[in-house]
Parts: sequence; structure tokens; C-alpha cells
Amino acid sequence: MAPLPPRELLSVIEAALLGSAAPSPAQRVELLHAVRDAAPAFRTLLSYPGPKASDRTQVESKEVRLPGMPPITLDDTDVQTALKLSDELNLNEIECVRLLVDANREWVLYGRETLEIYRLAAGLWYMERRDLITALYILLRSVALDQGLDADLMSEIEEQIQPLFNDGLRQRIIALVKELNREEPAGIGQPSSERYVLDFRGALVERRAIVSRERLSLSHCLALSALIKLMSLREVKDVFSILKDCAAEANQNSSVELQITYGVLFSLVATFISDALSTLEKASLSSSDSSFRREFHELVTRTGNNSTIEGFVGVNDDEDIVYMYTGYTHKLMMCFISHPTSRDKIKEIKEKAMTALSPYGPLRGHREDLGRNGEQVDQPTKEPFVSLLELVREIYQKEPELGNGNDELWTFVIYAGEDHTNTQTLVAFLGLLSTLASTEVGAAKVYELLQGKTYRSVGWSTLFDCLSIYEEKFKKSIQSSSNIPPDFPEGDAQALVAYLAVLQKVVENGNPMERKKWFPDIEPLFKLLSYENVPPYLKGALRNSITAFIKVSPLLKDAIWNYLEQYDLPVVTAPLGHHTATQVYDMRFELNEVEARRESYPSTISFLRLINALIVEERNISDKGRRFMGIFKFVYEDVFGPFPQRAYADPLEKWELALACLEHFRMVLSMYDIKDDDIYASVNTLAPSSISRQLPLLELLKDFMSGKVAFRNIMNIILVGVDSLIKERTTQTYGIILEKAVHLSLEIFILVMERDLALADVFRPLYQPLDVILAQSQRQIVALLEFVRYDYLPQIQQCSIKIMGILSSRIVGLVQLLLKADVGKMVIEDYAACLEFRFDDFQVIEDTKDDVGVLILQLLVDNICRPAPNITHLLLGFDVNGSIEQTVLKPKSHYSCLKIILENLEKATKPEINALLHEFSFQLLYELCLDPLTCGPVMDLLSTKKYQFFSKHVGTIGVTPLPKRNSNQSLRISMLHERAWLLKMLALALHISDISSSVYREACVSILYHTFGQCAENFQSTSLFDSRALTSISDVPAKRNKVLDLLEVLQFRCPDTSMKYPQLLSNLGIESKIEEILRNSATFENGGVYYYSERGDRLIDLDAFHEKLLQMSQELNSQLSESEKARLKESVHHLLKWAWRYNKNLEEQAAQLHMLTGWSQIVEVAVSRRMSLFEDRSQLLFELLDASLNATTSPDCSVKMAYVLTNVSLTCMAKLRDERFICPAGTDSDAVSCLDIISSKQLPNAACNSLLFKLVMATLRNESSETLRRRQYALLLSYFQYCSSILDSDVPPSVLRFLLLEEQEGDDEDITLQKVLKEHSELAHANFSIIRKEAQAIVDLVTKDAVHGSEAGKAISFYVLDALISIDHEKYFLNQLQSRGILRSCLSDVTNYLSKDSSWASESSQRFCTVDAQFSLLLRISHHYGKHGAQILLSMGALQNLSSCNLMGGQKKVPLAPKIVKERIGEIDKKRSLITPVLRIVTSFTSLVDSADFLEVKNKIVREIVDFAKQHQSVFNSILRENMTGANLLTLEQLSMAVSILSKVWAYEENEECSYIQDLFSLMHSLFSLDFGSLNLMQSPNMIENHKSELIAFGLCFSLVSYLYVLATKKNMRFQVSYGHNSDQQHPTLQMVSDLLNSVTLALERVGDEKYMLLNKIRDLNELSRKEVDEIIKVCMKQDCISPNDNIRKRRYIAMIDLCCMAGNRDQLITLLLQITECAVTILLIHFQDDASAKGLSSFSDELLTVLERLEHLKEDKVGRNLKLFHRSVTTLKEMTIRTMTL
Repeated sequence: MAPLPPRELLSVIEAALLGSAAPSPAQRVELLHAVRDAAPAFRTLLSYPGPKASDRTQVESKEVRLPGMPPITLDDTDVQTALKLSDELNLNEIECVRLLVDANREWVLYGRETLEIYRLAAGLWYMERRDLITALYILLRSVALDQGLDADLMSEIEEQIQPLFNDGLRQRIIALVKELNREEPAGIGQPSSERYVLDFRGALVERRAIVSRERLSLSHCLALSALIKLMSLREVKDVFSILKDCAAEANQNSSVELQITYGVLFSLVATFISDALSTLEKASLSSSDSSFRREFHELVTRTGNNSTIEGFVGVNDDEDIVYMYTGYTHKLMMCFISHPTSRDKIKEIKEKAMTALSPYGPLRGHREDLGRNGEQVDQPTKEPFVSLLELVREIYQKEPELGNGNDELWTFVIYAGEDHTNTQTLVAFLGLLSTLASTEVGAAKVYELLQGKTYRSVGWSTLFDCLSIYEEKFKKSIQSSSNIPPDFPEGDAQALVAYLAVLQKVVENGNPMERKKWFPDIEPLFKLLSYENVPPYLKGALRNSITAFIKVSPLLKDAIWNYLEQYDLPVVTAPLGHHTATQVYDMRFELNEVEARRESYPSTISFLRLINALIVEERNISDKGRRFMGIFKFVYEDVFGPFPQRAYADPLEKWELALACLEHFRMVLSMYDIKDDDIYASVNTLAPSSISRQLPLLELLKDFMSGKVAFRNIMNIILVGVDSLIKERTTQTYGIILEKAVHLSLEIFILVMERDLALADVFRPLYQPLDVILAQSQRQIVALLEFVRYDYLPQIQQCSIKIMGILSSRIVGLVQLLLKADVGKMVIEDYAACLEFRFDDFQVIEDTKDDVGVLILQLLVDNICRPAPNITHLLLGFDVNGSIEQTVLKPKSHYSCLKIILENLEKATKPEINALLHEFSFQLLYELCLDPLTCGPVMDLLSTKKYQFFSKHVGTIGVTPLPKRNSNQSLRISMLHERAWLLKMLALALHISDISSSVYREACVSILYHTFGQCAENFQSTSLFDSRALTSISDVPAKRNKVLDLLEVLQFRCPDTSMKYPQLLSNLGIESKIEEILRNSATFENGGVYYYSERGDRLIDLDAFHEKLLQMSQELNSQLSESEKARLKESVHHLLKWAWRYNKNLEEQAAQLHMLTGWSQIVEVAVSRRMSLFEDRSQLLFELLDASLNATTSPDCSVKMAYVLTNVSLTCMAKLRDERFICPAGTDSDAVSCLDIISSKQLPNAACNSLLFKLVMATLRNESSETLRRRQYALLLSYFQYCSSILDSDVPPSVLRFLLLEEQEGDDEDITLQKVLKEHSELAHANFSIIRKEAQAIVDLVTKDAVHGSEAGKAISFYVLDALISIDHEKYFLNQLQSRGILRSCLSDVTNYLSKDSSWASESSQRFCTVDAQFSLLLRISHHYGKHGAQILLSMGALQNLSSCNLMGGQKKVPLAPKIVKERIGEIDKKRSLITPVLRIVTSFTSLVDSADFLEVKNKIVREIVDFAKQHQSVFNSILRENMTGANLLTLEQLSMAVSILSKVWAYEENEECSYIQDLFSLMHSLFSLDFGSLNLMQSPNMIENHKSELIAFGLCFSLVSYLYVLATKKNMRFQVSYGHNSDQQHPTLQMVSDLLNSVTLALERVGDEKYMLLNKIRDLNELSRKEVDEIIKVCMKQDCISPNDNIRKRRYIAMIDLCCMAGNRDQLITLLLQITECAVTILLIHFQDDASAKGLSSFSDELLTVLERLEHLKEDKVGRNLKLFHRSVTTLKEMTIRTMTL
């Protein structure tokens, strides 16, 4: 198998060996295979084919063939670059062409300069080398160092590495360390070669620096190899030879050269120690080989001209290597000091030192030669014993833990510390003790040594006795007449400093409980502080040791304050800006007069450190620092103000002094808060206020906001710059302190900018916000922002990023400012490099606030919506000089954050480390796709084949099991959010993508395939998928629907966040106070205990909560016993633990809901917007519905989750209904048939039953809310609508039956309408059975919501009851409702609502919806149960209640004032609309009239209906007199119902006071003579609407003629032939009936022809063109049902449905027309048969005869009815008409 490329090899090794978790079995196998395959590359490490004449000729011919690739054509630039690479890198020419190809693939070289192309290709080559070396280094380190990896795996790796050493790998490494340093093409390059290359981020890097880093890594590999396999004799000599060469150059080059030297040196040390200890069974180097010892001795002792190199310690930057060096040096030292001979030798040199050195005398004759800590600046040659003590101290300085339990070391310490007779050895020994006391174990050991009688003259008593003796001596000298204080001997001062250093370490590192008992009296440490002749460095040591005692206990801290006030030098201060007139010996005097002369400031530095440490521990900050104003003034004016101008003997002290001041400023800014009163008080003060009234915080803010001394000095620290800081950090002793000073300076800027805006409004124009001050010089802003590339201290990077975030929110033109300063490209690359380094890191960052990667991504997200061009646009590579929305993003060509984000999201490796970065990266892409400016460019980029919106990660990231909560809850939370943003981005892509574009269409199909496991066949078969995509798709097992897997990942129960208070808190009565604190939603800045996380979650701030609990504890302490105090402390700790768990659990709940939201979005968008791209749609919708309902019924599902899931179910159910009635079943043919309407588009009954059962269970779940139930009720209604009819409600079965009979000739006879209707009937019964099983619970729940819920809840609850009645087969639900009194309550509510006067009633729209739903239920009762239902409503007094209502509240013409609001008018219109359901209910009661005794005029039902009509006369009058022309369907329906009611009952009304007869007769006269065929009542272009209005109009005619029929038959009324000329009232006439008969006859002929034509058009629909089909759809106003992408089959299906609807309407109209004709013929027959009436009928018989003859010619095939009886009646009338004419 071919070896992996170096980059992939390194990735495999890092994933397996550097991950935070143990490698998986798959990673182990992949690792071992990769190492085995890479063995040849390791054996020939960095060996590449050299130039070759034939290959050079091939390149010059401009056509090159690379292995596995077609021929490549080169241009002149390519040839020139390839040959230059070959010459300057000693590479084969063909290999150089490969480099150019790879560089083009990585960077896109088109349009670049030749030199840039060369640098990119060379940089890529060096990256490959670096990856290979790093891979080898990681392998060697994993084997050599115990990193907790699996022993078996390490053994297998070692088995593969050992043969490499046998094959000469180490000799190759040794050779490379030497050869790479030569000035030749294979090394650092010739002097004439190009000096620079471009690295992975496009930044210029010196070639020499790259090669030096390679040599450093190789030296580390060499050192590690010595730990795995001992060197041979020849290898030892070669390494020593290299060591001498390196040592000769180390003092002339950078610290990297020192590190290389150190590595080479250590490889020798490790070899000798390992051989001496016999750690390896088969040692290749024998310590007993005398010839080798002699030869090597000669090599070592051979003199040369090289000077001694010092300063190796501290130059290495690899922690593992440093630890390894220290460990082996420790072993070497233990071998030395434990050997008897060595021990005797040590005692000998110790005695020699005691004899040679002066007993307790000064080291030099002048104090000025002493350094800041009493150490000699220029010491003479040290005694060997002193050097040995310092060497041992240096060894354990890095790893003091190596001294724990080391008996040999402590034995050495004991005999090395005995009988010191001089200062030098004592100081060295005490220095060793201070190092060993750096651990808790060591501190205890050192304390015991100095406390006991181990030493005669060295101990704690010596220290404290000495301090007391000198204090007594100084006190006596002051009291004497001479008043001249004695000198302080330098030797004693040095010894005391050393003692105090040990004391400081012991107290700092001692066990917190034990150290409280160690030093009961520390007062002697303070007594020498006030004396002028005590050396400043001794005062510094005293204060440093005092500082260590501050944290021992609060009581001791208070004692320290008291001792300082009693003994230490005072700080005499005047108001800020003023100075004292008299000179006193205080800290100011010591600083400016004593220390300034010496140019050394240890006393002041220690004083500031001590004061800072004390103030930080203060808990009472109510005075906001007023009592420390004097100290602040001293720091601000005397120390920090002039610190840059002071002279310093040691530059380290300069930065320590600055650091102490900066610590004080940061403490002032972070500890104290100010209120508006403080601000206004400082502004309103006219005279200079006293120190006690000034606030340090305000004074410091004023300084920054006016650009004064503190601002200038801190800005100058930052202006040191990154490059200078890096140089000084690695070359100067003060570098680390300077680094800390820069960090503090940046933090101070952040703290100031958090507060300055609140002050700026008050302080303007004298003081300005800090960003205004900074903007005065772009150099200042650039300096603050460039520290993002300082990678030695991540905290500095964090501060720089935070400052960028603040400035970007304040300075609108920040991007232009950076471009103007010509640092735009640098900022882009620095941020990209910082982000890339974070992505490549292998350390888990616990606190996300300290994660530079998260900070950068948050910065990008926060700036997206800010005015363009903004920082996000700049850092992501948008065209900030042009149009943002027109940018073409090219991440491969430009090194930016976008390139890093996309590369890492594509790989998505190291989730346990980078999950948070992946989360915010997906959020960033989502927000970019959402933003109007960036949407286009980002969508264009992400839609390409390379990314396709990362849809492939649905099957990887999306469905990977979550980590356990108890193992890594933070990772669990982050992974949930990561998936949420991924799903939301995919949903957004599906929503806004223009699928008319092939690129976007392919991206959408890819998203659907990877997410839902399917897409339509026609999309799979097109060229949308390339071969790789098809291969990857085919690899997905069985088209698994990943959406269902994602939902399974989500289904887990979040832990409970409720709190159980300890019993003590309840007993003390503070439980309610804690609950009150937690109920207050304010953040900690506003006095609360909450804060908002980077994700927007409101969490408990543990520090603020702890502070509140401590305040309550302190208030109670005086009332509690000691045991209760301990229990209270434990309870506080318990509460803090709960708060921590609460935060984590709340974050997990939010993350779970967030992912579910993303899941719901992609499901709903895919279902609602991209359904046409799916294949098996109904099955997919069923799976989604079933999964959503399953999840909702789960006990792990919270109410919020159930709400989201129910919304998804609603969308799927709605789309399922659409699929039935809009989309035809899938087939390859373009033809449609009526079978498509009834074919298998509905789910099987079993599936429907399953959905209903789960929906019922979900509705009855224990944990619920009204909001959730409303959505579940809506879903239940949607389900019932889906099951209500197997056919489209507008397609009558008669039409389908007719068409199916024709289509089924020769087809399978089983597919019949009867079969489908039978299945539908079975489904209805099954639905009823399922509901009935849980009927009691369901009805209880729904009626409860209907009675006690909100208005919205009531409305939908009544609709659910309506639906339950609609499926009731056994009057079961009717009885349930009656038993609960819900119908009476419903009727009462309706009556109350309608009884209110609309002139003052202002009901809400929700209340109106409730009433409408109640009407719907009442109507359903009468409709579903027929006469029985109407009888039930009538028995409850429905008519009486409706009669008493104020129905005309909306009909009265109320004069409206000009100021009446639109809502009032809207309420009136709503109330008017309720007339329709009232009339519908009354209409249902008229069905009972038919069954009553018509001869009984006083019939109760008739009387009640008549009373209703009389009560609402104005309503009926207004309806009857409505103009029909242009009326809408609602108006026509009201008119039809009013006439229907009156026609049924008014014939029996004898009272003429309230009569509608004239209105009815007027309607007859206006309607019966109309030609309905040419009349468009609604004046609408919609053909279907016109047909409906015509049906209603003829229904109105039927009601009117029915009324005449009743008058003629029941009342025996006879009508005049025509109108009387002198009559004022209108009466029905036979001429009017004849006119109606004529109109109906014409309509019958026309409608029959229309129906016939429609049926023919349906038959011929498959022959019509797309244009003709679209015309049909347009006429029917159904354009919204199709899209331009719909095929001809769907269009034909829509057209067929519309044609069937129109044919059904025509069929209904024919039935109605025949009924009208029969009534009219009957009325005429009665009159012709009546002898009295027949005498005057001859006048219109001629006209009537013509109509009757036309009726006789009606054909049954035209009207689709049996006309035998109809024709008989017509014939009889015709004969009588003829007889009349003959008389």
C-alpha cells in the first residue's frame, strides 16, 4: 500500500497519540498501518531525488508526465520556476513540477508573480518536510516518555521503530543536524539563493529560520532516540563532534541554536546515564570498554578556540523535552550524591569552602556592588561546594516534585547544611532549601528541618532572634544622644534575605491547615521596616515574606494591616495633583532619595506587592477605595508617573516596578463599582476635594479619558510591539516580566472600555471615551490589535481579540483605518494563524472564556450585522474596497479565517478538543448565509461540490453518539449546539437556494440525500452527481434516513434543576431569601447573580452567588454556635455545587432544545419547500410523523420539546393532505386518469390508525401545557381532515363513477370506487374505536380547556369537540357532551355574546373565534345527527335563546364619530358575520317542520321559528333587500337561508303586522325572469366561483317556488295569470311561474351541454398541450397550485381536478333545476286542473307550450338522470295547455 502523504500521516498520528481520549480500535489499526507504510520515508529521512539531466530536458520541453496523471503542459513561467526550485533546493525537476501542481491545488497560482509562485511552492515543500519530522518526533516521544498511553500499542509502535534504528535512522538524523546547517542547496541555501518562502498562511518566513527549526526538531528526535535505543560507540563520537560545532555557533545565533545544542548535549547525557543505570537489557555502549573511555576522554579534553557557552537553562520551549532533560539530570545528580565516594568528596569540598571563605563577612567591600536581592553583581570565582549547591538548586527549580520522597536528596541536604561558618555557603544552602520548599511536601520537610534540632546554627529561631537583636540595637541608637544608627552588615543582610526567601516559600506552599500553627508571632518581620539604614533589598525580602502570610487566615491578614500601620513607613499624601510642603521619611522619600540614588527599587516593589495583596483580600469595598486613595496617589504620581524616566541598575526592576503599579490599577478597575451619584458628585465639586472624598477608580478613568500620564505610560508599554517583545522575552532576563506588563496593560484597556461610556456623557467635552483617545493616532490602535500574533502567552492574544471586539463596535471606520495604516493583510493573516493554531492544538481548554479560537469566532459572528465594511468582512476575505455582496470568495487563494474554518469543518477532526470551535464555525456560516450582504457570496461558495453546505457531516457529526453526561458534559453540550447550527444552516440553504441553478439544485439534492436518505430518481440519474458523489451515496447503507437517527440522538431526559435546600437553611429561615435572590433575573452587574453566556444562556454567576451567600452567613454568624457555623459553611458549599450543576444542566437543556429546533427547521423546510425533490413522499412523511409522535410520547420529552415536535407533525400532516389532492401518484407516464384521484395516495389504514393512537397518547401525556395542547388539537383536527374523505371534497362521486366506468374497460376490476369507499368507511370506524378507548380522558381534557382555557384554547377545544362529533357513529360523544352540560354552556356563551350591544361591546378577536367555534359545534350537532340533533338543540331552548339575542347589533346604522377606531369597526363586522351560523342553525330546525302536522297552524316548531323571524325582522329585511348583483358568496348564502326559512314557515303565519310576503314576492318577480346563463352575479373571473354563485341563485329560486308550491297545495291559494295594473302590492302570478320555467329550461339545456363538454374535455385531457392545460388552470384560478418546474403530468392532474369539480357543480345544478321544474309544473297543473282558474289561462298558453315542448326534448344522456316521471308530468301539462288553447 502506498504511504500516506506527510500531512495525512501526521494527522493520523496526532489523532491517535495526542487526543484527549484513548485511540479507538479503528484509529489504532490506522496508526499501525500508517507507521508501517511510512517506514521507507523515515529510513531515508528528508532524502529527495536530485536534479537529473533527462528530467531537466523534459521540463524544458514544456510537457511533463507525472505518475497517475495525464500529460501536463507548462508555460515559460512554470519552466522557469521549476528549474529555480531544482537549483536552489537540490530537487529533481519532475518533483519540482509536482510541487507546482500541488501548490496550484492548494493556493490557485493563476495571476501570481513568478517570485510568489516560487515561494509558495518552496513553502509547501518545507511544510511536507516539517510534517514528516513532526510525525517521527511524536512517535519517538510516545515511546520514550510515559504519557499514559496503552502499553500494548506503545509496544507495537516500538517494534516498528526499532528496525528503523537498525537500518540507520539515527545516523541519518545525526547527518541531517550537521548537513542542514551548511550554505548549500540541501541546507540553508547558497548566499545567492532566495532567502524567503511563503508559509501556510501566506506570510514571508526566512528559509534559514525554517531550517533551524528543522534542526531543532531533529535534535529532539536524537535525544528521544537515545532513550529508546542506546547509541553505538561511533554514534557517540559523531554526536560529540556535532555538539562542539553547535557550541561554537550558539553564542553567535538565536536561542534556537542554543536549544539545538542543548538537545545534542542531552542525547549524550541520556546515553551515558542509561548505560550506567543499565536501564536497557541489550546496551550497545559498555561503560567497561577502556579503549572507548580513553578515546572519548581525549575528544573531550582536546582544547580548541571555542569560548565557554553559558545560559542553556530556560531557552527550550518544548515542555516535554524540558521535563525529560530535568528528569535525566536529576538521575545523574542522584547517582552522584548517593555514591559513597562522591559523598566523601562533597564533605571534603565543603570543609575546604568553610576554611577558605571568611566567616560571616561581606562578599565585597562596597554595598553598591550588591544587586537588588543582596546578591553580588560581579562575584569572584565560586567555591566548588557553593557551585554544587547552586547546581542542585537549579536542577529542582523546574520540577521540585522530584524531591518528594527522595531520601537520598534529603540526606544530602542534611549533611550539606551542617556547621556553616560563612555567608556564602549559608546563602547557597538556604537557596537550595527555598527551592525544595516549592511543593507542599517539601515545605513541610523544610519547616521541620529548620524548626527542629537538625542543625545547630541554622533554624527559624536564628532568623527571628537576629531580627529582634537588630531591632533592639536600632532602637537604642535612636534613644542615644548621638542619634546615629549603626550600619547593617552586608553578610548578615544577605543571610537574612536567604532566610526570608525560605520562610516565604514555606508559608506559600505549606498545607493550609498546618501552616496556621507554624509561626504564631510574625511581629519581628515588621520591626525593621521603618529604619533608614536597613538595606532596601532586606526590606523587600521582609515585605515579600510578610505577603506570604496574608492568605494564611483572615485574622492574620488583619494583624498584618495593624503591624504595617504601626511599623512600616507611612505614605504621606496630599490631594491628587498637589504635594506636601514638608519633607518626612516615608515611602516617597525612600523611593526618591534612597532607592533612586542606588538605581535599585526592591523596597518600593515589595511595598506595592504587599499592599496589592492586602487590598485584593479586602471584602468590605463599600467605600469604593476611598481609604486607599493615598496609596493610589503614591502609585499614580510617584511610582508609575516617572517610572520611564528613572535610572535602573537592573532593567528587570524597571518592569517589576511597572508590573506592581499595573497590578494596582487593574485591581482598582476590577474591584470597585461606581454609581451615577459618584459620577455627578465628582463633576459638581468645584474646589479640590480632600483625599477622603476622591475615588481611585474615577481618577484613573479620568486619566485614560483625557490621555494623561497613566494612559501614556501604559500605551508606551504596548507600543513596545510584538516583535520587540518576542525578542526581549527570549533574550533578556526581564522578558517574562515585560510580557506580564503588556498583558496587564491590555487588560487595563479592556476594563477602562467597559466603564468609560457611562462616564463619557457626563464628563464631555473634557473627557472622551477611550476609543476616541486611541483614534487620535492609528499607531495606537494598530499596536493594540497586532498582539493577536503573540503566541507565547495566549492571555495576550485573548486581550487583543477582546479589544478588537470593543473597537469594532465603536469605531465605524475601523476597517478603513487598518487599510490606511497598511496593516489589513497582516491583521487578516495574524487572525487566521491564531485560529489555525487553536484548531491544531491538542489541549482541552476548560474555560471557554480563555479560548482564543472561540473569541475569534465570536468576534466574527458579532460583527456580521455591523455597517459594511466591518471586521468580519475583512477577516473572512470579502472585498472591503468594493461591493461586499458582489465578492467572489476564494479561500484557496487567500489565507484568511474563512480558509481555516472551511478546512477544519471539512475534516471535523478532534471533536473532543475542537467541538466548541466547530459549533461556533457552523454558527458563523449560518449567520453569514442569513445576512443580506454576505448571503450571496457565502451561499455561492458553500453550494459548490467541494462543500455542499457540509451535508456529509449529517451522517458523521450528526448521528455520532453523545458523550456521557458524567464524563464530559461540556463536550456533550457543545456537540448538541454544533449539530443544531449545522442543521439550521442546511435548512436555510434548502429554503433560500435557487434550484433553477444547477449548482444549487445539486447542493439541495445532496442535502436531502445525506439527511433524508432519498431523492427523486430523475435527480439521481442526471449528471448532478459526479462519480465520487455517487460512490459516496452508494456507500450509505440502505438509504438510512438520518433525520430519524438525529431524533434518536435527541431523546434523552435532562437532569432536574430544582433545588433541595439543606435542613439548616430552612431552620434559619434564609431559604426564602435565597429563592428571592434566584428569582431576581438581574445580572451581577445590576445587583443580581446571573450572567449571559456566549451562547445567550442565563446562568448563575458563581462568584456573585457566593458573595450573596457569604453576606447572609456573616449576618447570621453572631447567632450561631461553632457547630452550626461549620454546618452553615457546608450548606453554602452545597449550594455552590448545586449552582454549578444547575448551570451545566440548564446549558444542556438549552442545547437539546436548540438541536431540536434545527432538526425541526430542516424537516419543515424540506417538507414544505423541497418536496418535489423526494421520491417516496408519502412514506417519508409517515416516517417523520411517526417518529415525531413517538418522541412526543416519550417520558424523556419535555413540554418545550413536545411543542416543537408537534409543529413538525403539523407541517408533515398538512403536506400529507396536499400530497393527496395536489400531487399525482408516481409513474413514468405523462398521462393522468381518474384512477389517480382515488389510487394509493392515502396512507394504509393501519398506518393512519397507528398515527391516531400515538397522537392520542401524546395529547394525554402527563407533562403538558395549554400551549402544547392547542398545537396537538390542531394536529388532531388536521388528521381528521386527512381521513374525512378519500376523495377531493369538490369532486362528486357521481362524476368519478361515470368516468371510472369508461376508464375501467379492460382494466383490473378490483380498483373500484366502491372498494375505496369501503376502505374509507373502515378507517372511519377504526378512528372512532381508537378514540373511544380513551374517550373519557380525552373528553375530560378537551372540555376542561373549552371551559377554563384561554380564548385561543377554548376556540380550538370546541373545534376538537366538533371533530369528535363528526366521527361519532353511536351517539357516544353526544351523550358524553350532554352529560357534562357542555352543549348548554356553549349555547349560553353564544347567547351572551350576541346579546351585547355592539355600540359598547369591544370583544377581542380571540373571543370572536371562540364563539365561531361554538357555533360550529352546535351546527355539527344538527348536521351530523340530523333531525335528532336539531331536536336536542331545540329542546335546550336554542330558538328562544337565539330569538332573544341582539343580532342586529352590527346591522344598526350607528352614527360613527370621526375618532372611532378601526378596531371598533372590525368588531362590528365580526358580529355581522355571525348572522350566517345563526341562520344555519335555524335552517336546520326547519327540517322538523316537514315532519310536523302541516294542518296544525299552531305547530310549536313553526311558531318558534316564526317568532324568531319576527324578533329579527330588521335582519331578514336587510338580507331580503340586498342587491344580488356583485354580491359575494356569503351574502348569497345568507339570502338563500333567509328565504329557505321563510318559505318553510311563513305560509302558516296569519298575522299581517310583520309580514315578509311582499319581500318574497318581490324576489320572485326579480329572479324568475332572469337569464342565469348570461348573468354573472359575483362579477368574478373565476369560473368555479361563478358556478357556485349560480348554484346558490337557483337554490334561492327553488326556495321561492317551494313557497308558492306550499301556498298552492297546502293553503289552496290560486294565483292570477298576470299582474294587476292598479294594485300597489305585488302578488305571485302564473306568468311569473312560466317565466321561471322558461329560465330553468334554458339553464337545463345549457348546463347539460356544459357538463357533457367538461366530461369530454376530461376524457381528452391527455391529448392537450401544456399551453391548453395551463389555460384551463388559469380559468379556474389555480395558478398557485403549480410552479414553473412542475411537469405536464402534474399540470394535467390539477386541470383534471378542476374540470371534475366544475362537472360536479353542473351535475348538482341539473338536480336542482329538475326539482325547480317539477315544482313549477305542479303549480301550473294545479291551476289548469282547477276549473275556476283554468278559464283565464289561455292568454299565456302559447308561450308555455313552447317551453313544455323543449322540456319534452331533454335527453337523459345529457342530464344524467332518469326523466321518465319528469316527462310524464310535462306531457300531462302540455296536454292540458293544448286543451285550454282549444277552448
